[in-house]
Amino acid sequence: MSELSGRYPLADLLEAASLPRSTYYYALAHPKAPTRPELRARVAEIFVRLPNGVGHRQVAMEPRAVDGARVADKTVLKVMGEMGLRCGIRRETDYHRYNSYRGVVGETFENVIGRDFGADAPWQKMGTDVTEFRQPWGKAYFAPVYDFCSKEIVAWSVSRHPDLAQQGELLDRLLPKVPAGARPVLHSDMGWQYQHDEWVGRLRAANVVQSMSRKGNCLDNGATEQVFGHLKDEFFRGREWPDFESFKADLDAYVVHWNTRRRQVRLKGLTPEEFRNQALGT
Repeated sequence: MSELSGRYPLADLLEAASLPRSTYYYALAHPKAPTRPELRARVAEIFVRLPNGVGHRQVAMEPRAVDGARVADKTVLKVMGEMGLRCGIRRETDYHRYNSYRGVVGETFENVIGRDFGADAPWQKMGTDVTEFRQPWGKAYFAPVYDFCSKEIVAWSVSRHPDLAQQGELLDRLLPKVPAGARPVLHSDMGWQYQHDEWVGRLRAANVVQSMSRKGNCLDNGATEQVFGHLKDEFFRGREWPDFESFKADLDAYVVHWNTRRRQVRLKGLTPEEFRNQALGT
């Protein structure tokens, strides 16, 4: 309105805007100050940790946990709005779902998990799956094992091919980490690799119980699929890499970020690594 006041009578402008004269002059005398300006540098530093930014809840958890600051989620959302920082919204068309189902080609297992993804402690229930990334130079595949309790990606493999060699590398990284005496349940879909004799035999020898989703029902593996959704949003969407090696290096770094720096509301503001250490007393 101040831009128009020199061109039109103020009384006419106030009448058109249904604005009392006192309100207008009060606003002129009391310009709106930025919300919590002392937080701006910290908010910006946290937001740019990932290429596609992070949401306001993740931003808010960091100063509370690390700096001891008292700040509400809504306050951080307001600060981000004033700074023009906005995290992208998930879009299903950003990626294609990889399907490894080839029918019954080996040993199958009951759905032990039954969509009950809750766990009382780490190394009780875990999930695994494979997701595909398309780039100008070809495709890459990410195979993680995800702990339902600590929300930690406890092992993973990035490969150009979704083959048995990738699954062997995944187990090479996973099985040495399983605590002595633990008998975790590892849930997957009915993909051919999870029915294969080598996969089944290695898990059985390690006292890992297999659980499988029903055919054609992705909700049975919803916890792991949710991880893929966050990964596509925060790491992958809208980006291209010059080659597989640089993509793999960045994806490996993102997983480390997920485990050690990405705070989660369901973990009461802790990172997966912090939560696991607290739960196990390490």
